[in-house]
Amino acid sequence: MENQDINPKEFYVSEQYGFILQDPLEKLPEYYKPWMTIAGDLCNLIKNKQIREAVRQMPELSLKYLSGHREQRLARLILGHIVMGYVWQDGEQGAVKVLPRCLAVPYFTLSEVLGMPPILVHADLVLANWRRKNPHGPLTMENLTTIVSLPGGDSLQGFALVTLMVEVAAIPGVQAVCQAVNSLVCQDEPRLLQALKDLTESINRMSDALKLMHDYVDSDIFYNTIRLFLSGWKDNPSMPEGLLYEGVAETPFSFSGGSAAQSSVFQAFDELLGIKHRSDSADFLLRMREYMPPAHRHFVERIGKAPSLPGYVQESGDPELLSAFNECVLSLTDFRSLHIRIVCKYVSAAGNRSKMLGKMEQHLHERGTGGSNIMSFLKNVRGTCKEGVLNNDTQEDC
Repeated sequence: MENQDINPKEFYVSEQYGFILQDPLEKLPEYYKPWMTIAGDLCNLIKNKQIREAVRQMPELSLKYLSGHREQRLARLILGHIVMGYVWQDGEQGAVKVLPRCLAVPYFTLSEVLGMPPILVHADLVLANWRRKNPHGPLTMENLTTIVSLPGGDSLQGFALVTLMVEVAAIPGVQAVCQAVNSLVCQDEPRLLQALKDLTESINRMSDALKLMHDYVDSDIFYNTIRLFLSGWKDNPSMPEGLLYEGVAETPFSFSGGSAAQSSVFQAFDELLGIKHRSDSADFLLRMREYMPPAHRHFVERIGKAPSLPGYVQESGDPELLSAFNECVLSLTDFRSLHIRIVCKYVSAAGNRSKMLGKMEQHLHERGTGGSNIMSFLKNVRGTCKEGVLNNDTQEDC
């Protein structure tokens, strides 16, 4: 247990941006033009079944001309998108077994430098994949676009940016988490009460942001196109042996695809609120921490080492503090219920329509891009979240 104040800056968590990469770069040095050229035409290359040939003709480039964290993150974003296009160009049944050396070596090496697995993750697709249309404008859907894209058109861009909006709405909540931990350390109840109220408000705004998915993402396009390109090669029957990174190792690797569980926001909230998930869910969530930028993973771990918030609230005997804590937990439970409804629409219902039309990707049906059985996982997570309510056993199920 830690009894020291937490400083988010130590974990590259920004007051203004939270876990989001601040003002990502859009261009790499001229040396990396071969990467930029493919990334700029990625959707057309995939559509015309030309991405694999384009990659095979690509030179193997050194990383030595990348300067600083933001150039490294942009290079990883670009290479990650190219990898997903290369693997899934021909659909689920046409997945490759080998990633060519000219792509595998720089991508694997760069991923090691950044401390993340060599596959497209939440920190790439969402946190580092945005730019303002008006450089001086706000972080809103209307003023944002993605830097790199995969097949799915406006719906793919909508999916990435709505998810970013959830992260934007979470920024005050991340600050509230730090405030709450620091209040626990010095036992400052008024400050803790305010932190819990701020956290609840932030979670409610996250729910409002998630609802934008209905406006910006077509469920059939998400199910039949987007999901495949966000899928990984762990727990995926299409790639039972994983993917061989040529020039890196003699045996294949297996990595999970993108998942909301890779967002540091939700795991930090769970740690603060003392929510303990059941073994299967907990194991998956713990594994997803390895898919976060290391500093953000350490932030979540640091929150988990803080004094127990539920324990403090119960011992305080303060009904206002108890009520504020429970409001937090219930708001997070409501968010997870909303997430389940979104998944019902975009995976279950869309999958059933696809099945009726005979065009379902068999292996992905009812599975998340992270490889989990998504509905049972989300319901388990919601259930344990609700169990975090203190002295309130009469609440009905959501």
